[in-house]
Amino acid sequence: MPRFFSATYDEESSDDDLVSSDEELLYTSEEETSEEELLEEEEKSQEPEEEDEESDEYWGETSSEEEELSSSDDDDFGHKPRGRSYFLKKSAVKGSGVESEESEEESEEEEQAEGKKVVKSAKDKYLDEIADLVDEIENYSMVQDWVNIGTRFDKLLKLVSKYPQHHIAIPRQYVKCLAILTQTLEDYEAHQKESKRKLNASESKSLNIIRQRVKKYSKECPRELKAYHDSPEAFLATDGSISLSVTPSVAASREASKAPATAEDLKKVFFNALKAILETRGKRNVDQREQLSTLLDLLSSAKTPYEQISVLLLAIAIRFDLHAKSNFMPSAEWKLALADVNKLLDIINANRKYVVTETAVAPDDIAIEPKPNANGQVEVVGSIASFVERLCDEITYHLLTLDPHSTEYIVRLRDESSLYTTLLRVQLYYERFISASDLQKPQGAQLVRVILKRLESVYYKPTKLIIFSEMNSWKAIDASENSWVYPRLSGDLGPQKNLQYTNGLVDSLCSVLYKQTNSAFRKKAVLCHIYNYALNDQYYKARDMLLLSHLQSSIHTADPQLQIYFNRALVQLGLSAFRKGLMHEAQQLLQEVVTSSRQKELLGQGVQRFQVQQSQVDKQRLLPFHMHINLELLECSFYTASLLIEVPLMAEYDDYAKRRQSSPKAFRRVLEYRERQVFDGPPENARDHVMLAARSLGKCDWKTAANLLMKIQIWSLFNNSEEIKHSIVSELKIQGLRTFIFKNRASFTKCSISSLSEMFELTESKVKAVIAKLIRNDDVHALINLRSNTVDFTQGEDCRANKLQQLVLNLSDKCSQIIERNEKLSIGGYQIQLDIKKFGQGRSATVQGRK
Repeated sequence: MPRFFSATYDEESSDDDLVSSDEELLYTSEEETSEEELLEEEEKSQEPEEEDEESDEYWGETSSEEEELSSSDDDDFGHKPRGRSYFLKKSAVKGSGVESEESEEESEEEEQAEGKKVVKSAKDKYLDEIADLVDEIENYSMVQDWVNIGTRFDKLLKLVSKYPQHHIAIPRQYVKCLAILTQTLEDYEAHQKESKRKLNASESKSLNIIRQRVKKYSKECPRELKAYHDSPEAFLATDGSISLSVTPSVAASREASKAPATAEDLKKVFFNALKAILETRGKRNVDQREQLSTLLDLLSSAKTPYEQISVLLLAIAIRFDLHAKSNFMPSAEWKLALADVNKLLDIINANRKYVVTETAVAPDDIAIEPKPNANGQVEVVGSIASFVERLCDEITYHLLTLDPHSTEYIVRLRDESSLYTTLLRVQLYYERFISASDLQKPQGAQLVRVILKRLESVYYKPTKLIIFSEMNSWKAIDASENSWVYPRLSGDLGPQKNLQYTNGLVDSLCSVLYKQTNSAFRKKAVLCHIYNYALNDQYYKARDMLLLSHLQSSIHTADPQLQIYFNRALVQLGLSAFRKGLMHEAQQLLQEVVTSSRQKELLGQGVQRFQVQQSQVDKQRLLPFHMHINLELLECSFYTASLLIEVPLMAEYDDYAKRRQSSPKAFRRVLEYRERQVFDGPPENARDHVMLAARSLGKCDWKTAANLLMKIQIWSLFNNSEEIKHSIVSELKIQGLRTFIFKNRASFTKCSISSLSEMFELTESKVKAVIAKLIRNDDVHALINLRSNTVDFTQGEDCRANKLQQLVLNLSDKCSQIIERNEKLSIGGYQIQLDIKKFGQGRSATVQGRK
């Protein structure tokens, strides 16, 4: 028998009779139990209690002493039930009907004294809690206590957000609170100037928050606020004492669902969904893909251009938000974003009165279409320039993660063509309402950013590729449209005119950027301009532009991205000088980058091996593979230029090793390392070929040097590789002649010009010109005898020794050094000075003492 039942069990009694009234309360809710049901249960429980009493008397279990003890215990504990039946009612525990009657009378007196208890539902408690908060807010609003109003209003907003859980409409007490706060704010602003009281920091902060929230949430229920202002009492009394009842709202919703939806209702639903997505954007635990699918559904149901533009602006932004934390945007998502941008441009071009710009005034309500400005344009807040910049950045990040030698890289690189077309379309769109005089204004900055991205897309490309991109892009654009920055390309104009067109295009794009107040735009434009000129072998233009810009004096303070642009322009200028045959200029321009151990970092082409792991910001500074400058070509060009300059100088000066401070050390260091090798194997790379060629040229064997240099395959990367090879061979002949004269001027008194012409395969006039230049610079003491067609060497005071004499002099110097070293060792090394100071003895005394 369970212990929760009464002590006596009757076969005729039912299970309901066996359970006490208090136990039934455990199985029923407060809403289902009333006071009348409790009284009925007490009356039913009296009969089995009397039977319990008789059975106890029959068995003689109770005695007078026990009764006294129990009565005393009851008096001590205030007649409260004890033991395992402590939760039962008094009527179930007491043993007589008289006592039960007395307990009933006492309970009635207690209820009359305390008041009758009322059991409320969860919905009623919810509405009462809202009503209490509204009353507190109303009281605090009378004294304008903004801090307490703010705390209560926050609690109220949290409660109101749960009203759908109770299946009711917006609580009307909440509408009343909004009306009260609106009126309080208006009164405060009206008397603010007259009032001398100033708010402290916490009060002003609370006031601003309340003002913003009241303004925001009042827009969500304008009809209810209007109804409350018309008749507050009728508005609050429509549902009786409770703020809102469920029945009217359900009935209204059913009638609304049956009634046909009007265009105004559809528009309201459309913009409510759009507002919900705008408010939750950027918050945690929000499914962005679900938001995107909702926006696509809204786009299909959008009727007006304004609705389509609003949805597309938000959809494109969410597409980028989906991959904000990833390293790159997948190709499929990138193409969808590009398609959305093109769709947005199509809508704007079809409805030219709509203008998407960053400088537009943000509307208070997105559902209300902005009014046209003085020019008849409807300005919508948005940034197409930012979308295009993000597309350019995302394709760059994706290319950086791919293997440049794979087909996937080539496939992904093809998307640049469609991106360039979109760039051109966006530029034409901004040119429609931005003139040349507006470029310095905030509105013109959007066009400037697009022009900069277009310049960055073309400056590193050769002329043929630029012409190809321009032709494809202009074909995809309506023939009636044209650009005031630079006119459209009609077709292939031929090599010379194509070069003129590309030069004009880059000049026009850069000229727009030069007018900007932002120095970063100007510096980046001039570096791109220099790079493009140098790439097209216009060395002198590029050199003059670099010198006039004075960037070399302040580039060390610029950001790393700009320093990479500067290094690339400098290196390309050096390669341009090398292609022009200007070896001295090429060596000076290439020296700093080539001799550095961080070539890849300086050019934004990666990092050296065994280096610390890069951060995400460092990786974003890198350039994709198709923009790289070949480091092997760079190194080969530098060492070849150094060969043609340094080898004749080594032959001219016997103490060339001591003069290295004024000349590049890199070439000499590599050459010396090569000469120290015991086993001289065949050349394996471009540097080995150049070093062997330098050794051959030092021996005046220019043919062997030419053959070694011509075997280098890297020259094929130049556009005019044959011309460059021919210029290198011609320069080798001249430098071989100079080396021959420097080496043998001390041995010869006369030398035939015709013999020199045959030996180095130069014309006699060219030989005479080279020798005359040497005589003029005072490099050799000689004269040209035109009658005998010879070069007569004269021996002056500074006559240099021949090779044999140089060997003798070197040998004597080494012998003297050995003798001096032996003397120091024989007398105790460098301790001789210490002994002299200590003993005051001369060198002879010290030597004798040691003997």
